[in-house]
Amino acid sequence: MKSPISETQPAPRHTISILVENKFGVLTRIAGLFSGRGFNIETLNVGPTHDPAVSRMTIVVVGNDQTLDQVLKQLNKLVDVIEVQDFADGEYVGRELILIKVKVNSDSRAEVMQICDIFRAKIVDVQPHSVTIQVDGDDGKVNKFIELMHNFGITDLSRTGRIALARC
Repeated sequence: MKSPISETQPAPRHTISILVENKFGVLTRIAGLFSGRGFNIETLNVGPTHDPAVSRMTIVVVGNDQTLDQVLKQLNKLVDVIEVQDFADGEYVGRELILIKVKVNSDSRAEVMQICDIFRAKIVDVQPHSVTIQVDGDDGKVNKFIELMHNFGITDLSRTGRIALARC
């Protein structure tokens, strides 16, 4: 009998939020747990919280649920880890920020500006042959914006990776 999950289906994506003590080496130990179990970290974002002694790590990984459960149990055992949450869809608010530099000329500049208005993006730098745009939102919005900008020519791109907070 065949497995209900086809081999061609991609492995599930998991968004994990980890509150950690803001100490030297914590990031290395946590990333090592994921890599040691064969998880590729798709995005990783670390920053301070309202408490300067605590940082929040938001990690997006792709992998099977059983292996992830083992990693989460090991994370909870680490001394510097305060809290671990594996967010399911709908349980969190997630956003990403990108800066994207796009080629423009006198003919395309107005169209790029119009698309920026539609996506509530902000032009943060203007040069004679390019504009740098700031866009934030969920994965769908950010990816669609990037797709539309490919038509004009993307010369550079930087993404923060997902950040997330629980809804409750």
